[in-house]
Amino acid sequence: MAQPSTAINQDGALEWVKKDHRRLLHVVYRVGDVDKTIKFYTECLGMKLLRKRDIPEERYTNAFLGYGPEDSHFVVELTYNYGVDKYDIGTAFGHFGIAVEDVSKTVELIKAKGGKVTREPGPVKGGNTVIAFIEDPDGYKFELMERGPTPEPLCQVMLRVGDLDRSIDFYEKAFGMELLRKKDNPKYKYAIAMMGYGPEDRSAVLELTYNYGVKEYDKGNAYAQIAIGTDDVYKTAEAIKLYGGKISREPGPLPGINTKITACVDPDGWKTVFVDNIDFAKELE
Repeated sequence: MAQPSTAINQDGALEWVKKDHRRLLHVVYRVGDVDKTIKFYTECLGMKLLRKRDIPEERYTNAFLGYGPEDSHFVVELTYNYGVDKYDIGTAFGHFGIAVEDVSKTVELIKAKGGKVTREPGPVKGGNTVIAFIEDPDGYKFELMERGPTPEPLCQVMLRVGDLDRSIDFYEKAFGMELLRKKDNPKYKYAIAMMGYGPEDRSAVLELTYNYGVKEYDKGNAYAQIAIGTDDVYKTAEAIKLYGGKISREPGPLPGINTKITACVDPDGWKTVFVDNIDFAKELE
């Protein structure tokens, strides 16, 4: 069967990417005990178990958790590979961000459940927002941010990059994201850029962090990827190629379920999977 035509130039690709209906769907990472992690996320972080599936023929289990249904919210996808109880998080992955109405109360609950608090509640350096940091059973860090009611409590994924301006340019052009804000902090020798498809207080965003003088990081084998919805995986793949991304999986249907995807890596090697919006909706039915 012939594949759809993807012959577009950079101007055409940029125009199409901006019109594409894109949304952060889920973030995928590996855990050593999926039931233990589900218990921690539901009891300590207030998430709901949305669905869980065991794939014995491929020797893995995955579970989707979040603060609302997958068709409208950003969620986590936990993956447990049979017999693997520990992974290396590395130094490149930063943290997940969760907005809560009362950081101190949330931290007390986490402590009562045996969770690990690595930064007690208090204002962020140089600002007024109250934050705290905790770790889940596998050592993934979560930043708790005090914020009023929000439609998207799971609101950030922080990743470290080696060239912030290069990453901003790539995510704007190849992914169609908007630079929401950029902040340089010479005192602490880092800079950040918040990238996304909507405002920080109403949608999930990427927080890209550049530490002065650090060009490369150890990615480990724990964090996997982010999934993003798209109207056309073929045009998406072509746009990514045009703007310097590397396609790690050519666009097409997944065996057995026919959901069309394409996968790529950014200039720092971070992986993203784009999923056909219509196919994703059908998968959730």
